[in-house]
Amino acid sequence: MKALVQRVSQAHVEIAGETVGRTGPGVLVLICAMQGDAEANAEALAGRISKLRIFRDDAGRMNRSLLDTGGGALVVSQFTLAADTSSGNRPGFSAAAPPDVGRHLYEHFVACLRGTGIVVGTGRFGADMSVHLVNDGPVTIPMER
Repeated sequence: MKALVQRVSQAHVEIAGETVGRTGPGVLVLICAMQGDAEANAEALAGRISKLRIFRDDAGRMNRSLLDTGGGALVVSQFTLAADTSSGNRPGFSAAAPPDVGRHLYEHFVACLRGTGIVVGTGRFGADMSVHLVNDGPVTIPMER
């Protein structure tokens, strides 16, 4: 699975003008299941993100995790993270998992992240969404598992 983790002061996702998910201080996770991914990938990535030390400690260093800060997460599916731009000007997405597998792994990732005690908001798999965020830092971390 591929993820793009952004530290945010706030974020929300809208579908047709309606807010369907949000988080206060925490992270926005854009996530994509790839060909060959399994539940173990989702579990490992959720564990790593929950413990990712990207929040400031008292000395101002990035030394605290979501679990340490009590921050939340907004998780949004984004199959375009699988884009292959190695040839031509039109990205290819054949490395993304098929939609039924992608949906299952997205939902499993969300369940695993919630299982750590983190409050998780979500978008809607496969929907046309508008994501609004205030990136804090800015801090943006690409991850794979």
